[in-house]
Amino acid sequence: MLQGKTALVTGSTSGIGLGLAKALARQGANIVLNGFGDIDGARAELLAIGVQVAYHGADMGRMADIEDLMKYSAAQFGRVDILVNNAGIQHVDDVQDFPPARWDAVIAINLTSAFHTARLALPAMRSANWGRIINLASVHGLVGSAGKSAYVAAKHGLVGLTKVIALENATTGVTCNAICPGWVLTPLVQQQVDAKAVQHGLSNEQAKQQLLREKEPSMQFTTPEELGELALFLCSPAANNVRGVAWNMDGGWAAQ
Repeated sequence: MLQGKTALVTGSTSGIGLGLAKALARQGANIVLNGFGDIDGARAELLAIGVQVAYHGADMGRMADIEDLMKYSAAQFGRVDILVNNAGIQHVDDVQDFPPARWDAVIAINLTSAFHTARLALPAMRSANWGRIINLASVHGLVGSAGKSAYVAAKHGLVGLTKVIALENATTGVTCNAICPGWVLTPLVQQQVDAKAVQHGLSNEQAKQQLLREKEPSMQFTTPEELGELALFLCSPAANNVRGVAWNMDGGWAAQ
């Protein structure tokens, strides 16, 4: 389905990003990886699928790095056909205690980076009259949680940016949509599970169940593979007229 296309997935050396990259690769897309995780492991998994793989270590909090990433991607494969803005960081503190530098970092990486990648990818997408921009927001792009002011603000902003990009390209073959997962058992979330287990004297499994019980009625984690399948749908001809959607895959979290 995606043979001859190139997908840039930010924050893709592990977790959700790697899951999305693998799903796109299985449909034939060449991949540009980005991130600070197990680069060699991620590259090997994708090469085993049989696509071309490039890597750029851009710090997604730095505009100059992002500009270099986009130039590199175009030089490697011609243009970015599918842009997946997945890079993200988290910091938890009440507003009065939130370090301003951490606020700036969360906004830069979770929101501003998506503006920069999109503005740089759009000209070639519009010229080709085909492109897909998929922003990994979060259920926190739709609802709030105490202690996560910067993350919630960034993800709400990302949903808003998604709508604007979709509207500005509504008469073209370029679409922009957001995916809003609930709990996904990534290394980042596993750290929260581990902390909860220590704090409350729970087993790891008990801590997982407590985490789910607090927010996610389905009592099950969303998987990177499920998110990958949704991304493939958004890249398919069936989604040609899906534009500006914030699609939550959250086990009923936002339905409460």
